Amino acid sequence: MFKTLLKKKITEEKLANVFVNGIIDLVDNAFPEVAALINEDTCFAVSPNIQATDSDKFLLVVIAGNLQYIPTHFEAYQDMRMQDQIYRALATAFGWDLETTKRIIGQYQNFCSNKNHPSKNTLYAMSKGVFFKYELTQYQDEYFRGMGCANPVFLKRLDEIMLNFIWDWDAYLGKYRVVE
Repeated sequence: MFKTLLKKKITEEKLANVFVNGIIDLVDNAFPEVAALINEDTCFAVSPNIQATDSDKFLLVVIAGNLQYIPTHFEAYQDMRMQDQIYRALATAFGWDLETTKRIIGQYQNFCSNKNHPSKNTLYAMSKGVFFKYELTQYQDEYFRGMGCANPVFLKRLDEIMLNFIWDWDAYLGKYRVVE
């Protein structure tokens, strides 16, 4: 209890802005390398040739996935307030209205979830979301292309990449006490 009192305070709104800006900055800086790793992966018969500037779908998958983790790190109702603050910060960052932001992120969450069904593992859903949003099936060898599914070896590699884009709430919440 005493340890909690010594933590610095941060408002939900400020934390949401830190989260959104941090995720956007991370994707902006790291996506060229991600694209290169995908393009050069030996699981593809032909390079997908993803452009280093084509990060929009990747960013939305990362955001959609990270929002799925919020309820595991915050108490009841605080998780909903945090998500609401994050949606507001995203709307501002993207220049969208709030409803459009919620709708688009929701569509990405549903897409990733559907591609990952029946598993409920968010990391796997993010990897499959990236795989199918970038339409990588067509670049695989004939066997996996014909099945219409991702090569599991590539998906495992993509899981390892996606781990770098999961917000470390534990580390952040270890330093700060979130207040309304």
